[in-house]
Amino acid sequence: VQLQASGGGLVQAGDSLRLSCAASGGNFRTFTLAWFRQAQGKEREFVAAVRGSGGGGTTLYANSVKGRFTISRDNNKSTVDLQMNDLKPEDTSVYYCAAQRGLILSSTRLHNAYNNWGQGTQVTVSS
Repeated sequence: VQLQASGGGLVQAGDSLRLSCAASGGNFRTFTLAWFRQAQGKEREFVAAVRGSGGGGTTLYANSVKGRFTISRDNNKSTVDLQMNDLKPEDTSVYYCAAQRGLILSSTRLHNAYNNWGQGTQVTVSS
């Protein structure tokens, strides 16, 4: 599956931003879809995921974004979005979408469990 992320930008603290990732190829409904982020000089970290049809569409969030970010998928359009509200300067990162089939729940937050990645989109939050 090929992934194309979009929607990044420069915003102020407290603003909202919506990222989108379009997929092509593969049986989209069966994929676990996730967003990760990587700040400069730091390791890639889990942000949010939504499981595929086998996992009932369950959503998972990092504690740092819970209550502010919402992940959603549209299986008809083969897209996964990340709505980010109340952005903070510490949310500044390059955001990547990822997809993987056959992912067990315990592996959902692990970046090395995903083989399919989008190109990344920069989100910068100024204070």
